[in-house]
Amino acid sequence: MSSTSPSSKLDVNLSLTLPASSAGPGPVEALKPEERGIHLIQLLLTCANHTSSGNLHHADACLRQISLLASVSGDPMQRLAARFAYALATRLVKRWPGLYKALSHIQRSKSTEGDRACAFFSQAFPYLGFAYAIIARTLVQAMSEERVIHIVDLGSGDPKLWVPFMRSFALMDHGPPYLRITCVNSNKVVLQNLGTRLVKEAESLGMPFQFNPLNVSLRDLTTDMLKIRSGEALAMVSILSLHVLLAEDDRVDAHFGFGGSKGNGMKDCKQMAEFLAMVRSMSPKVFLLVEQEADHNLNRLVDRFVEGLHYYSAIFDSLDVNYGSVSSEERLAAEEMFGREIEEIVACEGMEREERHERYARWMVRFGRAGLKPVRLWSDKMVDAKQMVEAYGRDGYKIMKDKACMMICWHEQPLFAVSAWTC
Repeated sequence: MSSTSPSSKLDVNLSLTLPASSAGPGPVEALKPEERGIHLIQLLLTCANHTSSGNLHHADACLRQISLLASVSGDPMQRLAARFAYALATRLVKRWPGLYKALSHIQRSKSTEGDRACAFFSQAFPYLGFAYAIIARTLVQAMSEERVIHIVDLGSGDPKLWVPFMRSFALMDHGPPYLRITCVNSNKVVLQNLGTRLVKEAESLGMPFQFNPLNVSLRDLTTDMLKIRSGEALAMVSILSLHVLLAEDDRVDAHFGFGGSKGNGMKDCKQMAEFLAMVRSMSPKVFLLVEQEADHNLNRLVDRFVEGLHYYSAIFDSLDVNYGSVSSEERLAAEEMFGREIEEIVACEGMEREERHERYARWMVRFGRAGLKPVRLWSDKMVDAKQMVEAYGRDGYKIMKDKACMMICWHEQPLFAVSAWTC
């Protein structure tokens, strides 16, 4: 990654298979940013290999060198390296459960401010804004002729998605429909805030509206809880939530954690299959899915590590475009949120790890097996997507079509996939 040119493609396309040098990096101050970035990648990959093979002394030596070059207040590559090094160190320390618990006890008791970080993320980055615009347009297109509509929000709980959607329906020529929004979320505060906001919005729009909060996780959700009524048009929306079900079957083997692997590397997941079968039984008009376009559901630590470096290097580079190279409270909060994701991917196995993202191609297989088929999103004209990107005024962001989904990208690196499905 380059600290001098946020629009440079080096951060996205940099090879992660460079041969490790046996020579030391020389004086830290003598390294140019690009040289330092390349050397950090070499050290991180070498450290990941040593960590995976259990070579503690060599891993420790790599971490010592990384600590001289990485910094949470440096350029994007330095900050990224600091997060990945911390995750590797955490994985090593977990070999001594008592030591790990003693070191992490106080840290875990502190507030992680996850909701605050998510708020910064949604405010400062176009990623969710792009996804919300695609979802809202698709829902309006699918439901424009319906008079009784039931939307099930599987976890987002974000008024920035639902308020514009409600306003769009309020402007319909035939008047607003009767709208029910059911939100599934394990955080009661999120449900309370969303309900209050949407009820007030419905009153101001003169829209008949009902809000149904479900304070449960996706793992515990049942059809009966949703109380689907005859005659209502059902739509379901999952934003960065569904992937947590991919971890469920890992209790079969807490160490390797991937029973039932297929020849193409795709893992079976009984709970995911059961959940999608439940969705299919309710016959929604449309199911909208937003997930990271990354494969973190891999067997080998080194494979996950390389995948994570590619993915989060693009994320961290885009942080500089939004916040600049100067350290800020907002950027640090967002990077802490991503740092926790990196730690789960690198340091956790088995049921500890919920960050098991898969690419759209594998979601296609899972949804297809459940009897669901992809549907065209709100626009098949890229000019509309380009106009949406231009509206944000941010260089480097792109929206590209891939089969039936839309990829939200940083330069050429796909980061989030938005897709729609029906029975």
